[in-house]
Amino acid sequence: MVSPERDQPLPRATVRIQNERIVQIVQSPAGKRPSGTQVIDAHGLFLTPGLIDGHVHLGQIPGMLPDQERAHPDIATAARAQFPKSYLYFGFTTLVDLASSRAALASWKAQPLHPDTYFCGGVPVMDGYPSNFFPQAVRYQILPFFLVESGAAGLPQGIDAAEHTPQAVVASMHAQGAICVKAFYEHGFGANHDLPVPSLASIKALVEAGHAAGLPVLLHANSAEAQEFGLQAGVDIFAHGLWNWREGYSAAALTPDVARILQGVVDGRRGYEPTIQVLYGEQGLMDEKILSDPRMVKALPASLIEWYRSAQGQWYHDAFAKREGIAPSERPEDVDAGAIVHVNQVVSFLAQHDARLLFGSDTPSDETFANPPGLNGWLEIQRLAAAGVSAAQLFRAITIADAEAFGLSRDIGTVQVGKRANLLLLNADPTQTIHAYDKIEKVILAGRLLDPATLAADRPAATPRPAAR
Repeated sequence: MVSPERDQPLPRATVRIQNERIVQIVQSPAGKRPSGTQVIDAHGLFLTPGLIDGHVHLGQIPGMLPDQERAHPDIATAARAQFPKSYLYFGFTTLVDLASSRAALASWKAQPLHPDTYFCGGVPVMDGYPSNFFPQAVRYQILPFFLVESGAAGLPQGIDAAEHTPQAVVASMHAQGAICVKAFYEHGFGANHDLPVPSLASIKALVEAGHAAGLPVLLHANSAEAQEFGLQAGVDIFAHGLWNWREGYSAAALTPDVARILQGVVDGRRGYEPTIQVLYGEQGLMDEKILSDPRMVKALPASLIEWYRSAQGQWYHDAFAKREGIAPSERPEDVDAGAIVHVNQVVSFLAQHDARLLFGSDTPSDETFANPPGLNGWLEIQRLAAAGVSAAQLFRAITIADAEAFGLSRDIGTVQVGKRANLLLLNADPTQTIHAYDKIEKVILAGRLLDPATLAADRPAATPRPAAR
């Protein structure tokens, strides 16, 4: 048994589960078993907590717009039924959607099998990022917890500023069951590069309101300006790595400016989700071989992969290339190359300074089909390790650190009596090697034993049973 609160694995452990929770852990056979007990012989394997992805977005099919879903209902239905299984296939038994609502998650939670799922209320400033991506007629319904800055004039009809103060939006999302608050500091990109950002006073008030309600506050922030703002505002968690430096991409080594900000992150014990795979997902969008990657068929239904290959399914590839000015001759590995150098430098610094690293994949970060559910988290593990995060640091980030950051540690994050039985059986010790996550033997979700082979998108179709006579 390998659990992050323990200095060493517990050999020859017997773990008993009843009513979805762990009720006994002993270092020997458990003695007489109650009648009807199911026994899993895990000799030679490693029992660990299930993995937590603390940064997902579950309301969309990546790269498929609502009108495209309506035009291809069979593909969309297959995708939405598969995505919860894809997260479980790669070992993620708990997810946190960082910009959602109770109503928006209803269809996800209606799936018969899905990871434990929680949400943050996303708090953009009115008409700022990311609400600017949506037509004004619907953006206030899609992201209902937006802020109206004090003194704002000319509000759209039906918008009451009193309902969109920091205190009001936190109260609203808390009443819906949110476990966290996510603010945004993003000027935008492409044609939309001068979007409004919140004032420091507003985010300080949001942090105060969030803490009064017992909710951690996260900040979408991938620039030096944004992360410095977050330190001043007192946010608890940065939801991205710092890849946009004030010096542009000319500097490869950490600059004094960036090092100062990162030291503030370390000293303040701010949580930090690097989300490196976001950038590789944009590279993947430009890589014509990405949809032929054999791992894709584990996460995405074949019908969806084929649609992505179609002219209609390539719409975001074309839009992204146009927005970023990417020529057809440009190599995929050149996309975001400078930002990738930056974020790897940042993660290396944080790992060396024992920062409070958290795990989040930002799946999907955009409309790209190169960040598939579940697989994107596995890829983020590889990116973090390559950037200098040790296997032990990663194991802690993806289990107990995420559980503590989101206020879930009473239930998940460790293998302990009383905890929810969200567990994995692995072939190797994940504190020693990230290859432990390459092949998961069994997934246990609230005490329910799942075979990963039955969760993969390319699983064989069930053989029909003969009719009863």
